[in-house]
Amino acid sequence: MNIKVVRGNPTPEELAAALAVVRARAAAAAVTPSGAEGPGDAWSDPSRIATARVPRPGPVSWSRTYWPG
Repeated sequence: MNIKVVRGNPTPEELAAALAVVRARAAAAAVTPSGAEGPGDAWSDPSRIATARVPRPGPVSWSRTYWPG
């Protein structure tokens, strides 16, 4: 694994912290099987909010809308 600092002048402690994060993410990605959802995927799924189907508008639905006068 090669890491290159493109901009700035990080301290050795900052480089160590960044490398620790990159290694932890790589290890977590290696353990998770491909196609499996991570913990954040289910939370951001919009279908969890819409559990019931929304009814379609009827023929007189225009009369229930608000038109400023």
